[in-house]
Amino acid sequence: MLKRILIGIAVIAGIFLLFKYCDFKKNDDEDITYNTNLIQQQILNVGKLVVTEGHFSEVITYKNQQKYLMDMLSFEKKALVVVNADVTVAYDLHKMKYDIDEKNKIITIVSIPKEEIKISPDIQFYDVEQSKLNPFTGDDYNKINKSVKANLAKKIEKSSLKTNAQNRLISELSKLLITTSQLGWTLKYEGKVIETEKDFGKQIKL
Repeated sequence: MLKRILIGIAVIAGIFLLFKYCDFKKNDDEDITYNTNLIQQQILNVGKLVVTEGHFSEVITYKNQQKYLMDMLSFEKKALVVVNADVTVAYDLHKMKYDIDEKNKIITIVSIPKEEIKISPDIQFYDVEQSKLNPFTGDDYNKINKSVKANLAKKIEKSSLKTNAQNRLISELSKLLITTSQLGWTLKYEGKVIETEKDFGKQIKL
């Protein structure tokens, strides 16, 4: 009789432990799913364009000369060109690639898109001088527009626009770092564990 009672107690205890184990596994899986969804939502939140805007102005003189009769006769055209340009530097973080390792609680940023530079020049012509044998044509305007954008690109490289945009990028990605840290996850990029905003600054070379 005592033996049967002991066997019954053992069976009941086994069933109880089995239910507890299953319940623990269920809660653990729910936690991982919740954390994963939260991290993915944060990535969507920082996926907006990180934009820095700048304004550049310059004045150039455009000249072109057509020569005839063995260069004995020439017709010149020229104009004063005033350029005001708005420039934006942006990162479209919707294009960022990442990998989530739920088992080890690691999120790895695989790649960050390059910056997108958009130049929108407003070109005005003054003191235009031309002749019927050498008038301004669409080709002249295309050359001027190409030259203006090339000059502006050089100015952008020497300015702080790209640096400012990268700082904004690091600031946005740091929001993801805060979320992963609070959830007890690890954030990695370029094979390195990212623990602080400064670590992003060291690793990001765009």
